[in-house]
Order: sequence, then structure tokens, then C-alpha cells
Amino acid sequence: MRTDLSVLRERSFLLLFAARSISLVGNAIAPVGIAFAILAMPDGSGSMVGLVLAARLTAQVVFLLYGGVLADRLRRDRVMIWADLVAGAAQGAVAVLVLTGAASAPRLAVLSMVSGAATALFTPASRAVTVQLVPKERIQSANALVQLSMNAGSIGGAAAAGVLITLLGPGWALAVDAVTFLVSAMLLTGIRLKDQGGEQRADGGLLAQLKDGWREFTKRQWVWTMVGQLALANVCVAGGFYVLGPVVAKEHLGGASAWATVMTAQAIGFAVGSLAALRMRPRRPVRTAALCTLGFVPPFVCLAGAAPAGVIAAAMFLTGMCVSLYDITFQTALHRRIPAESISRVMSYDSLGSFLFMPLGLAVVGPVAGLVGVGTTLVAAASVIALTALLLLALPSIRNVRDEVEQPVGSLGPSPQPHG
Repeated sequence: MRTDLSVLRERSFLLLFAARSISLVGNAIAPVGIAFAILAMPDGSGSMVGLVLAARLTAQVVFLLYGGVLADRLRRDRVMIWADLVAGAAQGAVAVLVLTGAASAPRLAVLSMVSGAATALFTPASRAVTVQLVPKERIQSANALVQLSMNAGSIGGAAAAGVLITLLGPGWALAVDAVTFLVSAMLLTGIRLKDQGGEQRADGGLLAQLKDGWREFTKRQWVWTMVGQLALANVCVAGGFYVLGPVVAKEHLGGASAWATVMTAQAIGFAVGSLAALRMRPRRPVRTAALCTLGFVPPFVCLAGAAPAGVIAAAMFLTGMCVSLYDITFQTALHRRIPAESISRVMSYDSLGSFLFMPLGLAVVGPVAGLVGVGTTLVAAASVIALTALLLLALPSIRNVRDEVEQPVGSLGPSPQPHG
């Protein structure tokens, strides 16, 4: 099967793709710009950077479920537009404070919380709106292209941040970040939803709708078990890759340059996985996603054995591919099987469950490694991921979810008519 890019003929999806690509570049610029803005302050420090970034993450976690409710109650395009406008205003205010020398940690923390809350409102709507923009048989291609834009945006945004900060300073870099949100909002005004599933109202208030979303999330075993396993895997990844990985690189691989090569290989793997998902159409997508989590294991084993940097980089490339394939196949399964009026709330529970416990991994891995050793900790983390993946694969609900949608053939053929 050739790569299917015909989904780009859907004008509304093309606008969404462009909007998300631009805003993701801005998202990658933001943390770098804020970090260097704080460090340039007379009393700036690494601890202050951590507090401001933590304020953003906290607000994002707190408002994520509310974002799912809004996206299922209101038009999803309008939720995204208003979220972009709020984020752009917050980042613009940060840029003004930095450029005028009026920035302080409390002010930046408050504005970062506003920006984090806006991101929390944007995310469930942006993940769910695809089902209202493209025919069902092209959802996986659409998800793969969005994932590819996320990978490219993260890499391009980080590079752009370095150039902008070097040439113009962190204040102007943050100003560019603010503009990306405004451009994204402008593009989103042009999309047209084919199905107004996002406007179906549920009875009751916020709590009742959260409970309704929770029922939809938990009534399908394959949904909550996959999210639970990914939550455990992310705890291991957070500690193993982002804390112990640099430790191993410093002690055995030659330092930061070697670890940068390893992480670059992972980023390339993300992109290659997204491209592969444009061609793959697994008959059992949830089983395929569960198998992909086994691809998270090799880097842990390589790091535990202090393998050469090239070997670890190859393992991280494989992991990057598997992460993208997991995200795309599982998200496509959700799009095709969760009712339109509930999908944003289900996806908000998915997002929350997937990364809620990652800070735990960051916090406990150091003390654990101090007690039992770095190598043992990494092997234990690999064992947790492998064992939980095998347990998933033993569940009939995981194995039996089939993709019964007829797939398109051809890369740029005529776009099919939308389903009525």
C-alpha cells in the first residue's frame, strides 16, 4: 500500500494541520525562552526555572479534564480558537515583561499557569476534532500527519528558539511564540466541521459530565488497561531515560554530546514512526499498540549494560518509532470506537492517566538507584514494561479489537465523499 496523503485534500484538515504545526513550534520555543529569560534575571536560578515550568504543568493537569468536558459540550473549533487566543495573550504578556525588564518569578509563574490552562483546554478538542473533519477510513492517515507535525514542530521549535535567543534575546523569542498562537487561531477560523457531534449536550453539570466520561472510559477494558500500562511505562521512561540516561552518559559514554546524539536518534525515530503509520493499516490496532510498548525496553537494557553510544542510539531510534506507532494506532482506535459526544472526555482521561505519574518517576528513581544501583534500576524498569505489555497481550479484549474500516488505496487519489 502506498502512502496515503489524500487526506490533505480535505481543506479543513489541512487548516488544522497547518495550525497545529505552527502552534507546536511555539510550544517548543516557550520553555527554552522562559528558562533563559529567568536565568538572565539578577536573581534567576535553575530552581526558579523549575518552579515556573512546574506552575505551567500543574495548571495543565488541573484543567485537562475540564477541557474534555468543554470540547464535548461546545463546538471544538471554537474551543481551540479561544484557547489559542488566551495562550497567545499570556505569552505576549510574558514577552512584554521580559523586554521591559519587569519580569519576576511570581508574574511569570502566574502567566505560565494561564498558558498551561489554555493548553489543557486546547488538547482534548484538538485530539477529538479529527473525526469531524475527515472520513472514518482516513483517520489514521490524519493522525499520522498530525503526529509527524508534532515531531517536526518540536525539533524545529527547539532549533528556532536557539537561533532567536542568540540573535534577539529571550524576550523576542517569546514574542514570536505569542504570534504563533495567534496565527494558529486565525487558521482555525477557516475549518468547517462535517459532524456537530461535539455540540451534543449531556445532562447535568460539570461533575455529572465527568462521571459520564469516566463511564465511557472504563466500560471498555481495552481502553483503561492500555492507559494504565502506559502510565506505568511512562513512570519508568521518565526516570530511566531522563534521569539515569544522562548519568550513564556522563560516566560511560563521554558526556553530554553522546547523550545529545542518543536523544536525536529518538527524535528521528519519532518522525520515521509517523511516516510508517501513513502506510500501515494493522487489522488489530490495539494489539499492535500493545506490541509497540515492547519496543520501549531495548534502551533500558543497553543503558544498564553501558553499551556503546551508537548501540544505545539505535535502540532509542527503535523506541521513538514505537512511541509514534503506539500513539497513532491507539488514538485511531479511540476515534473509531468512542461516541462522538464523549470522545473529548475519554481522551482527556487518556492524557491525564498517561502522564499524571511521570513526576513520580523523576522523583524516586534517584533514591532507588542509590540503594540498588543504576544498572539494577534500569533492568527493573525494563522488566515492568515488558511484563505489563505481555499481560496486555494476554487479554482477549486487546487482541480482538479489529479494524473493519475499508482502507483507501493510493496516495493522492480523489477524496471520498464524507459519510452521511
